[in-house]
Amino acid sequence: IPRSCLLRNPAKREECFLKKRKKRRREGRRKDKGVFLPFPALPALTRAMVNMQVCALDCETLRDLLQDRDLQCLVLDCRSFFAFNSSHVRGSCNVRLSTIVRRRAKGAVGLEHILPNEEARARLHKRLYQAVVLLDERSADPEAPKRDSTLQLALNTLCREARDARICFLKGGYETFSSTFPELCTKPSAPKGLTLPLSTTTAPGSADSNCSSCGTPLYDQGGPVEILPFLYLGSAFHASRKDMLDALGITALINVSANCPNHFEGHYQYKSIPVEDSHKADISCWFNEAIDFIDSIKNDGGRVFVHCQAGISRSATICLAYLMRTNRVKLDEAFEFVKQRRSIISPNFSFMGQLLQFESQVLAPNCSAEAVSPAMSALDRGTSTTTVFNFPVSIPVHPSNALNYLQSPITTSPSC
Repeated sequence: IPRSCLLRNPAKREECFLKKRKKRRREGRRKDKGVFLPFPALPALTRAMVNMQVCALDCETLRDLLQDRDLQCLVLDCRSFFAFNSSHVRGSCNVRLSTIVRRRAKGAVGLEHILPNEEARARLHKRLYQAVVLLDERSADPEAPKRDSTLQLALNTLCREARDARICFLKGGYETFSSTFPELCTKPSAPKGLTLPLSTTTAPGSADSNCSSCGTPLYDQGGPVEILPFLYLGSAFHASRKDMLDALGITALINVSANCPNHFEGHYQYKSIPVEDSHKADISCWFNEAIDFIDSIKNDGGRVFVHCQAGISRSATICLAYLMRTNRVKLDEAFEFVKQRRSIISPNFSFMGQLLQFESQVLAPNCSAEAVSPAMSALDRGTSTTTVFNFPVSIPVHPSNALNYLQSPITTSPSC
């Protein structure tokens, strides 16, 4: 467009100015007259490698860094919460970014999202880490991660906020490293629990003397399962077995029921949450109180056993809420994580809705309106159906004399 035309047409002049400004921003150039434009978000790993000299690290070098006592190496695992808790490099930290954070990141996020631990951030700023190594599942090429992936965003953030750190990318990811040096990784976690023989004579104060090794309901078989090293899940029958609780090192119990007794109040610390397994029950009002209780026991070096009647709906809901808030993960990820350990969990339909609402609060506390699940919107409009969630509804809890075994790990029921 001729310059003379631009001078006579203010609209054209403004349009041309905006185009030039956008171009300068994309190229990271300066604006005329010495005014700096905001530096654009790092769009790709290649740019970060050029600017910050990010190096590609092989598995042998990472092994040497981890085994050298004179070196401090920070390993950031950018895989999912589920994958990290199944197995990870010893001493590594899990980087978890919610969907909302990734969508609003525009290339990078705050360092507090990458390293929530304030002490670790301080050590990073003081240059106490000789290397910061990022890894994903199996990327062999540093340019392979997607632009909005957790690894890419973490790398861009470190390049922007930890310029003095030596940032490295592990070639081959965790898959290659764990197969090459399994001794430097935690063992893949199978569903953990305690399997003790269920004698025909139950412990004193047992909740149900008919729950024996012959005709024991599925939810009472085996023992409490480990969700986290300090958090266990099971049934009221397990809560009545002091031998099981002592073998697991349990120091406190959360009783998520209105009618299950606390059998050993002189030996353990108890927290009662009197909630019925009903679609009318509001269990979400207890989430924060239960989470704070679990954290307090954890900080004292203890272990918590969470139970309801069957260890299927109410107590599972509390465990899911704890994982979601403390690890900032979505409901479906937390659900799969717990289900891998106790396959029969099945919070009732109402509890799943409350967990979805809790998810929107946990992952987007400042933008809950945007983060509310479409399923919850449908519930608010009163148009929801049982197909809104991809989770099974709760199975009813039968008396032990009416149901010896559940034929399927999870059975749906039209009633809650």
